Amino acid sequence: MADLLDDVAAAEVAIRDLFPATPMQLNGHLSARYGTEIWLKREDLAPVRSYKLRGAFNAMRKAIHAGTNRHFVCASAGNHAQGVAYACRHFGARGTIFMPVTTPHQKIDKTRIFGGDSIEIVLTGDYFDQTLTAAQEFATEQQASFLSPFDSADVIEGQATVALEMLAQMPAPPDLVILPVGGGGLAAGVTHYLQDAAPGAQFIFAEPQGGASLKSALQAGSPTTLSRVDSFVDGAAVARIGDLPFAQLRGFSPDRVLTAPEDRLCITILDMLNVEGIVLEPAGALSIDVLQDLAAQGALAGKKVACVCSGGNFDFERLPEVKERAQRFAGLKKYFILRMPQRPGALRDFLELLGPQDDIARFEYLKKSARNFGSVLIGIETTEPRHLRELTERLDAAGFAYQDITQDELLAQFLI
Repeated sequence: MADLLDDVAAAEVAIRDLFPATPMQLNGHLSARYGTEIWLKREDLAPVRSYKLRGAFNAMRKAIHAGTNRHFVCASAGNHAQGVAYACRHFGARGTIFMPVTTPHQKIDKTRIFGGDSIEIVLTGDYFDQTLTAAQEFATEQQASFLSPFDSADVIEGQATVALEMLAQMPAPPDLVILPVGGGGLAAGVTHYLQDAAPGAQFIFAEPQGGASLKSALQAGSPTTLSRVDSFVDGAAVARIGDLPFAQLRGFSPDRVLTAPEDRLCITILDMLNVEGIVLEPAGALSIDVLQDLAAQGALAGKKVACVCSGGNFDFERLPEVKERAQRFAGLKKYFILRMPQRPGALRDFLELLGPQDDIARFEYLKKSARNFGSVLIGIETTEPRHLRELTERLDAAGFAYQDITQDELLAQFLI
């Protein structure tokens, strides 16, 4: 135990050369909503707006100190790339960062800014698996150090500094710690440290519903590769949890893992942005999002709860999509394919069925002279879910034929 605590303490002291401890804030908005103390560990306020810098820095620090290498390679389309770039610039080390060809220019540009002349960015592969293979092959050829985003003991040790800071910043140790999980490095580091330093703490893990690699591994008894991953929560959409993180987490019950629906996460992102002015990426909102599930179970009452907000690299070009997904999940927006009679006054008849709070957000109609009916794609926004239920009742009563395609994934992706 002493070695672990000492090693993490040494990592934390070294990290202070890069940035001060990220805030641990008692959040009044969430505390009032759930009737208990909700504390937020604001990793979104780290220099690269993510905790990933901690692990990259620690692994690089130890390799340089050991004299093994000053050339580092990684594969990433996001926060890990930026953390490696930032650390390379700090150490004056050489970095080669492999990113998928499909990586948004905004992320490429930010990585280049953080790394400056210390790094080279290589764009290769349409999919991350292709990028990862290329990076690992390059590292072997160049005899460079490959920096895994999570499957590394030194990276996990660096992420554990989150827990050390947490204990130093709170008036008393937390009763419950909620951790987002992607590859598992953060969760492994924080649980390992707190199990020794604050043995009374309990843990809940939050994963995206479309990428529950930890829950799958705990159910199977070993890491498994998910056949399909929803990439919306890009900071945590991992098909297979790391072997080393799983070795630390394997003792937890699958019941300790909660999965957050991607569309519901959008509501949480907007809530934190609009009410608190906190900008969170989807993965950064995971721990806050599952509070509602724990509250429904009665698992928050009387507890001091710590939520790790893992990142805030949110591209505001995604905001319209986030709002759209949030409205659809909340039942405030629906899309219909409507059969409209091809006769004068048919559109007016339909419009008269709309309620005072119903607003047409989209309308596409193609009149076809050889048919008695035309098809309409229509999107309706409203202020309460019951208004849309009442609208469908009026459509049924009026004899309109329609199909609700809001939750039809294929049609929604093609038409909406």
